[in-house]
Amino acid sequence: MKTVKIVGVPEHFNFPWLMAIEEGAFKTRGINLVWTDVPEGTGKMCTMLEEGQADLAIILTEGIVKSIIEGNPVKIIQEYIATPLQWGIHVAADSEFQNMADLQNATVAISRFGSGSHLMSFVNARNQGWETSSLKFEIIHTLDGAIEALKSGTADYFMWEHFTTKPIVDAGIFRRLEDCPTPWPCFVIAATESFLLKNKEVLRHILEVINLYTTEFKLIPSIDRTLSNKYGQQLEDVREWLSLTQWSQSQLSAKAIENVQDYLYKLDLISHKLETDKLITNL
Repeated sequence: MKTVKIVGVPEHFNFPWLMAIEEGAFKTRGINLVWTDVPEGTGKMCTMLEEGQADLAIILTEGIVKSIIEGNPVKIIQEYIATPLQWGIHVAADSEFQNMADLQNATVAISRFGSGSHLMSFVNARNQGWETSSLKFEIIHTLDGAIEALKSGTADYFMWEHFTTKPIVDAGIFRRLEDCPTPWPCFVIAATESFLLKNKEVLRHILEVINLYTTEFKLIPSIDRTLSNKYGQQLEDVREWLSLTQWSQSQLSAKAIENVQDYLYKLDLISHKLETDKLITNL
């Protein structure tokens, strides 16, 4: 039995992995896939991959591209979610901020530098026509940290996935001003180069299993109710999210890679760009 360490955020996107593990789909292939939730998000997962604490990650596209360019020995092995991520832009429910213009010089709560919440604050600033060099940040690590930071005023706004934060909005803790979708497919599957070197056949089996699960995921009877119960979300919100989300069973395209790099470069978040084959690998 080959043990493989995989990490991802504890969100509804990754439920197909949990199902496949629970149902023993990987063990029938001789693979002990050990899943670890990482609520801190992409920045933390990049570090775990680099330090050998994880072999695989389900990770934000822009975050892992930036990390690889900065020297993290990792490759993208497949696109996971083909659709954009809807980043909600949140303030404290009782804050004085009423529209996006009010946030121009405000402090952004981010999980850590290099995280999706950090990188997307630059994309949002660019969309708003703000000077990105003047952005100010407060590191909050997790969603609970963001709640505390916005409540206490140490940060003013926080960007996180729309549906994950919807229960917090419904509870009157956050108020969402707008959404900012990623200009690219949002999640990919990444593997360390050291793991790739010796385990390509294992990875092929892992992709075969998860691709079967994601292909059939929306067809599972009452999957909307299952997700609603597990993640504490309203049924109508889960149904809307399912209608907006498309899982992928293909490699990330060269065009998408170029788009991500163009954005990161124009925003001065990377110093140079790489050829596509330096970022992805086909098994």
